[in-house]
Amino acid sequence: MSGPRPASGRALAAGAAAVAAATAVALLAVGARSADDGAEPDAGETPEELRVRVLATLPHDTDAFTQGLEVHDGVLYEGTGRSGRSWVSATSLADGVERARVDLPEPLFGEGVTLTGDALWQLTWRDGVAFERDPETLAERRTVRYEGEGWGLCHQPEADRLVMSDGSDTLQFRDPVTFERTGEVRVASGSGEVDDLNELECVGNAVYANVWHSDTILRIDPEAGRVTAEIDASGLLTADERRAADVLNGIAFSPDHDAFLVTGKLWPHLFVVEFVPV
Repeated sequence: MSGPRPASGRALAAGAAAVAAATAVALLAVGARSADDGAEPDAGETPEELRVRVLATLPHDTDAFTQGLEVHDGVLYEGTGRSGRSWVSATSLADGVERARVDLPEPLFGEGVTLTGDALWQLTWRDGVAFERDPETLAERRTVRYEGEGWGLCHQPEADRLVMSDGSDTLQFRDPVTFERTGEVRVASGSGEVDDLNELECVGNAVYANVWHSDTILRIDPEAGRVTAEIDASGLLTADERRAADVLNGIAFSPDHDAFLVTGKLWPHLFVVEFVPV
């Protein structure tokens, strides 16, 4: 999520294409590496402590107020926010070519995105609207209304459900076709209180969540509502870069490289990282 801030002008198309091309080259160089509705949270044991290890540093559009990030079938999808300045894009990782980009109509504020295989879903913050889009063209197929705020979104194909955050300590479950709410779970951690769950990434049976206004990423067991790991993603930007940027937000797993991509709102870099013990 997260509240708008003053923004610079949108990057020229040529600059965006150059960023995309450089990203593709650097990413390919990394190479392969090795609930019930209303359930109460289960804090369990103290979570594992991990940190990010940077494998590559890639360029990122500093006009992108990143709200959602996902890699699917070799394509990097990015959803951005800010009222009247939101867009969603799809860029090929093989050649760096931007395949599609669609602006949201004013005054909508874009949020998380995810792929279900045959559809791309995109949330809005306080507008109560989810867009179902064609994953190739990003063209709108339909809109669906929902109650409350929309922050992060990811897809668990094994469980046949979407997982959605709203800035609280709760993860909602939704049908990947109808977008109807099917359940929820509150999240707890043995190391302390959990709140501000933001951008999400589903990997196997785990959900990874950015925590708003922090450099922490949580790994969550969505069945038990338990935090199993706390990942320290601090130190990725220099002091000067941080002054010109906003918060950490954006996490995507790239199966082809067995690594995560992380970035933030208005960040100058997209980082290819792995999570290792502290």
